[in-house]
Amino acid sequence: MNKKIFSGVQPSGNLHLGNYLGAIKNFVDLQNEANTKCIYCVVDLHAITIKQNPKELKNNIRETTAAFIASGIDPSRSVIFNQSLVPAHSEVAWILACVSRMGWLKRMTQFKEKAGKDKEKASVGLYIYPVLMAADILLYDATHVPVGDDQKQHLELCRDIAQRFNLDFGAPNFLKVPEPLIQKRFSRIMSLKDGTKKMSKSDSSDLSRINLTDDKDLISNKIKKAKTDNLLMPSDNKNLEKRPEVENLLGIYSSLNNQNIEKSITEFSGKNFSDFKQKLSEVVVEKIFPIASEINKLLKDKNHIDSILAKGAEKAEKISSMKIKKLKEIIGF
Repeated sequence: MNKKIFSGVQPSGNLHLGNYLGAIKNFVDLQNEANTKCIYCVVDLHAITIKQNPKELKNNIRETTAAFIASGIDPSRSVIFNQSLVPAHSEVAWILACVSRMGWLKRMTQFKEKAGKDKEKASVGLYIYPVLMAADILLYDATHVPVGDDQKQHLELCRDIAQRFNLDFGAPNFLKVPEPLIQKRFSRIMSLKDGTKKMSKSDSSDLSRINLTDDKDLISNKIKKAKTDNLLMPSDNKNLEKRPEVENLLGIYSSLNNQNIEKSITEFSGKNFSDFKQKLSEVVVEKIFPIASEINKLLKDKNHIDSILAKGAEKAEKISSMKIKKLKEIIGF
């Protein structure tokens, strides 16, 4: 069966190791699979659900695009574009909002988390953005969508919306119901300072994360200062959940080496953390620093990045325009 993949990344700026291992690395692997067509979107419309500095947003769109390309996503093999360049996304989001049910959206736990205690002050966009996410996916007849734990609920909503539309308008299988691609291992990379919290750019300490633009010395220093505990390296994975920082560092090492965590545990069983951290630093520098160098190189030529996005938008427009034309006919426009 041919796969069609759709996924998006918000242009939040300051992409880090967690973004790479939790999403972008997987995007590259999917691109390299046989009989697979990949569409990767910089979802800038999603970004404005919270207030953005316009100049920073534009820079962040370019930085996210540069990270895609530097990591190995090839614009000649995958479609790379930013959402706001393709009007069909907004248009279909409105149509699908008229099919969606309030009860469905009220169950979305991520809105409750992001809106905080005062939900009345949250934007309407933040509340209904899962409908826009559904439009993103359904426009391209995606068969599979890579999702993390925090997006599984939104993909279920997307599936519900597709099925409801097809039923309401007597159009069986018109909107394709996508399947989730859940990354089972190393999908959540945690803070280097607290193994119970996800690695995040919003953390006040830069030592909590490895940014995709960090140089070699900075990477090594952050690994050296990463939190561990007073025990030796584990000899098996029993009770590893009680040592979250150790589990996280072993996960990073394993993911970058494309091996399971058991193999990494065997490799460092009983050794001191200094030995492990030295090896981990070498691997992170080897894998991440070339990406950082390429990102910085790409960002020096903004016109080149903008050209890639424009060409990608043309390809996306070609696909989405056919879908929205048929969709309008079905609903009577």
